[in-house]
Amino acid sequence: MSDLTQLLRRDLPASIVVFLIAIPLSLGIAAASGAPLLAGLVAAVVGGIVAGALGGAPLQVSGPAAGLTVIVAGTVANFGFAGTAAIVAVAGLIQIILGASRMGRAALALSPAVVHGMLAGIGLVIALSQIHVMLGGAPQSSAWQNLRELPTQIAEHHGVAAMLGAFTVAILILWPRLEKILHVKLSLLPAALVAVVSMTALASVIGADVERVNLPDEPLAGLIRPAWPDAPLREILVAVVTIALVASVESLLSAVAVDRMHDGPRANLNRELVGQGAANTVSGLLGGLPVTGVIVRSSTNVAAGARTRASAIMHGVWIAAFVLFFAGLLETIPMAVLAAVLIVVGLRLVSLAQIRTYARHRELPTYLVTLLGVVLTDLLTGVALGMITAAVMILWRLTRCEIRRVQQGPGQWQVTITGTLSFVESARLIRELGALPPAAEVELELHLDYLDHGAFETVRDWREGYERTGGRVRIREVHDSWFRQGTSGRLGSGKRTPGLTRAGLVGSWSRWQGMDHQRRDAMAAGIAEFERAVAPLVRPHLADLARDGQRPEQLFITCADSRLVPNLITASGPGDLFCVRNVGNIVPPHDEKDTGQRDTGQTDTGQTDTGKTDTGKTDTGKTDTGKTDTGKTDSGKTDAGGPDSSVGAAIEYAVDVLGVTTITVCGHSGCGAVRAIMGNAAEKGTDLGDWLALSGVRFSDSTDEQRCCTDNVTQQLANLRTYPTVRAAEAAGRLRLTGMYFDLAEARMYEVDPDLGARPVTAPGENTTQPGANAENPVKPRHPGDPEPTSTRDRDHDNRDHDNGEHDNREHDNREDDDRLTGAAA
Repeated sequence: MSDLTQLLRRDLPASIVVFLIAIPLSLGIAAASGAPLLAGLVAAVVGGIVAGALGGAPLQVSGPAAGLTVIVAGTVANFGFAGTAAIVAVAGLIQIILGASRMGRAALALSPAVVHGMLAGIGLVIALSQIHVMLGGAPQSSAWQNLRELPTQIAEHHGVAAMLGAFTVAILILWPRLEKILHVKLSLLPAALVAVVSMTALASVIGADVERVNLPDEPLAGLIRPAWPDAPLREILVAVVTIALVASVESLLSAVAVDRMHDGPRANLNRELVGQGAANTVSGLLGGLPVTGVIVRSSTNVAAGARTRASAIMHGVWIAAFVLFFAGLLETIPMAVLAAVLIVVGLRLVSLAQIRTYARHRELPTYLVTLLGVVLTDLLTGVALGMITAAVMILWRLTRCEIRRVQQGPGQWQVTITGTLSFVESARLIRELGALPPAAEVELELHLDYLDHGAFETVRDWREGYERTGGRVRIREVHDSWFRQGTSGRLGSGKRTPGLTRAGLVGSWSRWQGMDHQRRDAMAAGIAEFERAVAPLVRPHLADLARDGQRPEQLFITCADSRLVPNLITASGPGDLFCVRNVGNIVPPHDEKDTGQRDTGQTDTGQTDTGKTDTGKTDTGKTDTGKTDTGKTDSGKTDAGGPDSSVGAAIEYAVDVLGVTTITVCGHSGCGAVRAIMGNAAEKGTDLGDWLALSGVRFSDSTDEQRCCTDNVTQQLANLRTYPTVRAAEAAGRLRLTGMYFDLAEARMYEVDPDLGARPVTAPGENTTQPGANAENPVKPRHPGDPEPTSTRDRDHDNRDHDNGEHDNREHDNREDDDRLTGAAA
């Protein structure tokens, strides 16, 4: 599409739509500001042409804004309109300096809760004042007085002006909804234009005697020249800075919001500040109101199909032409109708969606304090109160931590501290720790993003004192070693964000790359995104691990299923988990008869060969030609490493070298390996079939897939106990084995107990339900009287019985399993 075609097909129609909505809004804002009505039209013309041509947000439309109404009204009351025009011109120069100094992004540092609270307060002030105008009265000097006088104003008899205003409000509210009811596209006709035109026509038809718009007969001759106000310089400078800052922040917030509405060029915020400053300087010199980016006009511009800045420029040209040649039509508009338009515009600045958002993010106090401050005092005081509230809440969050005490058993307590632990929390920390009973075993788990020296001394002194009275304290640090650094004298490095470092990219490639992932290397794109967004956050933590080495406390054995992300479902990070992943989270049993040399081809589990045999006898490792097989044997064992040396090596390394304190076997719902075992779907003689045969699992209910998944976890725990290093560490109290089951659909972890089945991992005392349990399909816990899986029998035998007898039982069980699989495959 050529530039001319795009101009005619896209930008020209959009400019006309924006022009139609800008006329009534500009007149209404001027009236609410106590300024000449022509000043609002001048600002609309200058905002469209100057800001549109020079600004950095191509699709943003500028003009007089409701957000500046209260400020301008106060300035006009203090300095007169000629003085206000001069102040606006100087404020524009300040904006130009800010833009040239590349301060565009800095203007966005103000809390959005403060900005939106300020705009909501301004909206209420506008609505309260214009209700009096719509009802035929006169607004009072403050919002509080307007609110106090409102019942009296409503109780009085009202004439045609109030009726026209009420109809205008009704049209503004109902017009957007008629499109859904009538299934007709009405959005090209702005509701404000429809309301003003229809009510103006009605007033003319009935000959209503109401106050109407009054413009100079010669618009150019009616322009007011700016004059420097005769007032203290300090008051003038306050007004200049206030207009400059509020106009800048509102324009930049609008530009950022407009960027989200289209896929065209992004806004250059520094250039936008320069453009807004130039427009304000010109508007002030011509006797116009302050100019700012207006989200109502800008969103209308984008929705109408605008593609370039030509739309904003042309809308300013149309306003200028209309004022010069058709000013008489504007003078037929009743003032009550414009007041009604402003009431709706003002009330829409109080957004319920924003209130819900700030409530969800716990920033509602800042929003409400700013809003009430603007309404009950003045704008500057309200904004100052909002900024103070925001600062107090930030400090409170930065110095606040969560402390939880949980009794894990008789004489055993766990205290978890999460967040930032500073000296401010020392008193509460001492109170919480002091509530622990004496002479107990306490695990102090620290999930900290910062620990200052005062809090470190508090924890250290408490531990020393508690241990002197007979208690035992174990401090466990998760993600960062702040306490260990304090003990070694290295405390004091910068604050970190472990919550972010461990989060990474939670969404899958297809979620965050969208359709693009079909046309490019998803892995390369993911690595690039990691290096851009995540690497800077995790680099300090990884540097510590690279320097100090890994010190995981968990060996985590889980399935290779792509839907299972261990660090995500355990909220862990680098250095926390020593992971082993394979198909079906299987732990092949340790070969007790092995002493280091393994017979090539012999099976450890007594499984029969379902591959090639010469005479139907059990294969002893020879192929049909009589040569020794040097690869995999029939049971899936390798010549040099037993059933699977990699799993055994990981177990021995984790327990003997890393000194892990817990081994977790984690299964999951919808496990393909378990389904294959249940349905005898894995063909013997294949790598997959031989691998699954090593599980040794016996299902308590082969029709219940979920129970089969938890049975598999229980069996692998039993297989773990066949390893001498595991048995020794567990007997010495240095190692704990635990089973877990992750329900993918629920995104919830369950603990697998051999006797009680699967129970949600929750704090003690909470009600628990088992995965998938409901009224129609209850999941019954396993009771001692129910058939036991082999793991329970294995666990109850001592090592001697296990070595001498239980291994033979397992061989027999596995042979039976193989026979069933062989029959199914046949």
